[in-house]
Amino acid sequence: MKKILCALLVLAMSLSCFFGCGTNKEKKEEGKIKIVTTIFPEYDWVMNVLGDKKDNADVTLLLDNGVDLHSYQPTADDILKISNCDLFIYVGGESDDWVQDVLKKADNKNMKVINLLDVLGDKAKEEEVIEGMQSDHEHEEGEEHEHDKDNEKEKAQVENNKEEEKEIDEHVWLSLNNAKVLVNKIGSTLMEIDKSNKDTFKKNTQDYIKKLDKLNEKYKETIKKANKKTLIFADRFPFRYMLDDYGLNYYAAFAGCSAETEASFKTVSFLSKKVDELSINYLITIEGSDKKLAKTIISNTKSKNQKVLTMDSMQSTTSKDIKEGKSYLDTMEKNLKVMEKAVK
Repeated sequence: MKKILCALLVLAMSLSCFFGCGTNKEKKEEGKIKIVTTIFPEYDWVMNVLGDKKDNADVTLLLDNGVDLHSYQPTADDILKISNCDLFIYVGGESDDWVQDVLKKADNKNMKVINLLDVLGDKAKEEEVIEGMQSDHEHEEGEEHEHDKDNEKEKAQVENNKEEEKEIDEHVWLSLNNAKVLVNKIGSTLMEIDKSNKDTFKKNTQDYIKKLDKLNEKYKETIKKANKKTLIFADRFPFRYMLDDYGLNYYAAFAGCSAETEASFKTVSFLSKKVDELSINYLITIEGSDKKLAKTIISNTKSKNQKVLTMDSMQSTTSKDIKEGKSYLDTMEKNLKVMEKAVK
């Protein structure tokens, strides 16, 4: 994959040299700010800060076809757009390793760059592998002997996995507290780029942050009334930032950035027992799940009558979804309704 990416980079830079003058001339004639974002939340935040000045900007969402952050690789056209943009916004985790090579060869040396993880600083968290969670280091071989493992060995394995897993959890956008920090950074950067619309961007930023605060209070009120403080995800778990914000506990089949697709017998058994132990009524999956794992876990519980709910991590948002009116705030509102049901 790295060889392919290098080839794409060479092609893109060649195209940039060939068409570079025309591109810059076109940009000046249009008089538009060129903004490139990698994921949907970044795109939606930018559009809200721009407000009624949207027509003054050319905003690109790179991951607009349902491919999530962890499997995305830029096309030559994507690289060319980044190379000539005025503002580039990306998450900055391991999934974005390709970015540095692109930025080094960018045509626009005055480009502003926002790395979400850098903006958050020590608020960014390491991805964790907790008890019962299947890590990427786990394999199916020898599964028939899993029953013979004692609790001490199991706990030791969890600790080993924690030591191995030092990757930063990239899903920072799923915290409303983080969103406030990131939107504020986007707003201040746009004010630097387009000083003529500084007052508009400032007001739009402040108005949007008020909406984030209002929704954050609704989350807090919901959790205050909660009967349960633990959620169980029969899926990957990208919601750590969100749950940490409200003091909720969780168990999950896989870590948020896990490439695993099949859960081991041990994982299914552990989560089924937790459902029984905690009297859980709902299992949670993320968007795009076939719910097969959730159904398997339910079939191994005592009552076998739990329901499956879905939360949207916004990792598979498409341009079609955006045209149909999907927004960050609406999605987080819907996630709140799911959480409200799950904690009853």
